[in-house]
Order: sequence, then C-alpha cells, then structure tokens
Amino acid sequence: MQGYILDSLWALVLAIFVSLLMGPFVIPFLSRLKVGQSIREDGPQRHLSKSGTPTMGGIIIITAVMIASFMMAGASAEVLSVVLVMISFGGIGFWDDYIKVVLKRSLGLRAREKLGLQLAVAGFFALLLMLYFDRGTELIVPFTGSNIELGYWYVPLLIIVLIATANAVNLTDGLDGLASGVTFFVAVAFAFLCLMTAHYELVIFCAALAGACIGFLVFNRFPARIFMGDTGSMALGGAVAALAAICRMELVLVIIGGVYVIETLSVILQVLSYQTSGKRIFLMAPLHHHFELKGWSESRVVILFYLLSLLFVIIGLLSVKGIGAG
Repeated sequence: MQGYILDSLWALVLAIFVSLLMGPFVIPFLSRLKVGQSIREDGPQRHLSKSGTPTMGGIIIITAVMIASFMMAGASAEVLSVVLVMISFGGIGFWDDYIKVVLKRSLGLRAREKLGLQLAVAGFFALLLMLYFDRGTELIVPFTGSNIELGYWYVPLLIIVLIATANAVNLTDGLDGLASGVTFFVAVAFAFLCLMTAHYELVIFCAALAGACIGFLVFNRFPARIFMGDTGSMALGGAVAALAAICRMELVLVIIGGVYVIETLSVILQVLSYQTSGKRIFLMAPLHHHFELKGWSESRVVILFYLLSLLFVIIGLLSVKGIGAG
C-alpha cells in the first residue's frame, strides 16, 4: 500500500508538471487558431469581456492525467477503463466545442446527438463493468455501512449517473477556476475512497486527476487565460462518475459532488418554476450566476463554492467510514 501512495504522490506532481508545461504552448496555439469562447449576451454583463478567451483547454487536463496515470500505474484494466470513459466524454465535448468555436454554430451539437453519444459511451461502460470486471450490481449506501442490490436496475442507474455527472460538471464550469477547483477536491476524496476499497491503481489515477486540475488552475483561475470548454468539463465528469461506479460509490458521489448537484438542481428548479408560474427562483441559473448578480465578485463566489465542496467531501468521506474492500 505504501508503494501505491508514493506512486500517487509522484503522479500528482507529474500531472501538475505536465499541465504547467503544456499551458504556455497550448494557450497561444489555440489563440492563433482563433478558438475563442463566445459569451452569452443574456449572461452576466461582466462576462462579455471574456469573449475570445481560448477554450478547449481540457486537452491539457486529459493529456496530463493520461501521462501521469500510465507512467505511474501502468496500463491496468481499471485505469484503462476510466481513461477510456474520460477520453470518450472528452471527445464528445471536443466535438461540441469544435462546432461552436470553429464552425461557428453557437448551439454546438444538437441535444439528441449529444445525448445519443453519451448513452452509447455510458452503455458500453456499464457492459464493461458487468461482463469484464464482474462488478456486480450492488451499491454502497452512505451512513449505513451496508449495500443495496439493484439487479437489472443497476445498468440504467449507472447510465444516468454517468450522463448526469458529465453534464453537471459542464454546468458548474461557468466561472474562472470553478469546475477545476471543485473537481480537485472531488478527486482527492475519491483517492481516499479507492484506497479504502483497495483499488490501488485508481488511487494513482485520482492523484493524477487532482494534479491536472491544480496545474490547469494556474491558467484558469481569475482572470482566466484559458477555459477548459466542454472538452474538459465532460471529461472530468465522465472520469469522476467512472471512479464512483468501479468503487460502488454512485450514491456517495451525490454527496461528494454536492456542488455539481446544487448547480444542476438550481437549473432544474429555475426552469420548472418559470414554466409553471412564470416566476424565477434565482436571479440567474446555474446558482453561481445568482450570486454574481447579487453583486458578489467572481473570486468570492468561487471561494464559497470551494468551501462548500470541501464540506461535501468531508461529509461524503464520513458517510463511508469503515467500508472495506469489496
């Protein structure tokens, strides 16, 4: 176990190094290609100044995670499967970004196209877990120390978890440094969970994911020099959900990824309220924009969400205390 912990620390450092090394090359390269973010005119007015900032920076995160994971953990089956999910969801996000910023189709992939691709990836991963990894259909129930058997219902649940998490991280990625910082805390939490459940190679992957987020944050913090785009947010969401699935922690993910959850719920509640009553609950959704329109600075909102993420991580880890390998 000590060897894996040491390898994880090296993976963390290596991922940070790769991210820091890539940034000064990728940012001007994307700028020359004019791969700039377009800003919604109906969003906070202060965001209009960000128009043209290079996007698709998720390629930095994905590359750093892959290099650090494979160098320190090797090509183990579990690491390969999580990387595959990360790349697949990142690829869907990349295609969406490409259509938006290169082909200048502001809506990107059509909703049915994006959902269809996400369903295909999620379905394939579910079959991989069931048939190759013999993962079973049990979930760890937070705070109880027990499992719940879902049987055939597990497959649709996993598909929902994967798609929902990828899109939830995408919604969270609305302020400089928000999604990358929150995902750092989530990745650290899953490093502990993977250690507790004896998925040691995945501890290394989690460390690489955390390190990539830290390295990317150097360029993505306010004022951001690059955005991760759907390329990065979809990849992060897919990776986190895949980790949860392998460790049987899908329900725990709802707690640890609490910031993702409240951001998504704010959008759902806003839409439902407006459609049923014509009134809005928040000044703007997702929730981080509500605080902005209340007059909070962007950095202040991000710090608040970092603290919330840390709180959710602590609660989530406490909810599985005593769970052993399974």
